[in-house]
Amino acid sequence: MNFSYWEYRTWLSNIDFAIVGSGIVGLNCALELRKKYPKSKIVIFERGTLPSGASTKNAGFACFGSISEILEDLKNHSEEEVVQLVENRVEGLKLLRETLGERQLDYQEYGGYELFTNEDSELFERCRSKINEVNKLLKPIFKDEIFSLKENTFGFENIKNNLIYSKFEGQIDTGKMMYGLLKKAAEQNILILNGSKIDTVEDKGTEVLLQLNSSEIKANKVFIATNGFAKQFLKEDVEPARAQVLITKPIENLKIKGTFHLEKGYYYFRNVENRILFGGGRNLDFKTEETTQMELTDLVQNTLERLLKNVILPKQKFEIDQRWSGIMGMGKQKKPIIKPVSTNVFCGVRLGGMGVAIGSSIGKNLADLL
Repeated sequence: MNFSYWEYRTWLSNIDFAIVGSGIVGLNCALELRKKYPKSKIVIFERGTLPSGASTKNAGFACFGSISEILEDLKNHSEEEVVQLVENRVEGLKLLRETLGERQLDYQEYGGYELFTNEDSELFERCRSKINEVNKLLKPIFKDEIFSLKENTFGFENIKNNLIYSKFEGQIDTGKMMYGLLKKAAEQNILILNGSKIDTVEDKGTEVLLQLNSSEIKANKVFIATNGFAKQFLKEDVEPARAQVLITKPIENLKIKGTFHLEKGYYYFRNVENRILFGGGRNLDFKTEETTQMELTDLVQNTLERLLKNVILPKQKFEIDQRWSGIMGMGKQKKPIIKPVSTNVFCGVRLGGMGVAIGSSIGKNLADLL
């Protein structure tokens, strides 16, 4: 692409801060930079028509982890690290609600539930036996008991009759969240260039060169906020992880309200008004789902439909309205990577499937690296 004099002068020259990725991290990073440097020129480069990873494609869970996820984290992290992870998610959600307001987010706190299939009896018994222990561990954060047992009043079948309830879990409208952030960015004179794929980032010491659609541009500082696509730019422990999702058409007299987790959080569903949004299944084939391709597979989609029919909506007719996929950033550790990559390049990646919860704070912390 050959840029005109006007295009180059207005959008692509004298850039103080270039941000790669217009998702929740990139936008929050830009907004924080604007507070710190009100007269700076901030440009966000986005490869897609809309944010390309998971920011506009996630399920809209305002959550901090189901009990089975927390117990799984305790296998690979110390108690102090797990408490810090949960606290970061709680603080990140608080920041998100303060930034946009609950009305813009359409925030609803119906609570969260974890279901256990009859085949998961051992996992259920372990989680049930650890409720008091986990509540005690996390009480300094919530100042209250978090997890408790509740009966299955939703008509789910082929599961344990008891669900584990989390009363502080909520849900948001993902589209309204991102629309609100994009609107704030525009109001703050932050330029967002869609369809602008950055191929390389090279720190020259006094400036950073970015390859944009076969053209070279310069910026003083660059912030990489591409999460699932970060491997293109970074030699860090972050791998792409595809999440496949479907949503039903409206269901008459739907009684299900809340956010729901199944099989250690690898499956998740919620109501969206009178529809069911259902996603997950990458545990069926981790290697295939370790990709940046926005595609769907029969294995995952057929499993989601089967669970809808046999577990979630066993006595209700439903039709699938839409299907899509998004790309998350995962690693061996849950802790996000927020660090300088070189003198003038910084990154905020590896959100571990908790983008809604921690994206706002990671964006702020990324800007704070300056």
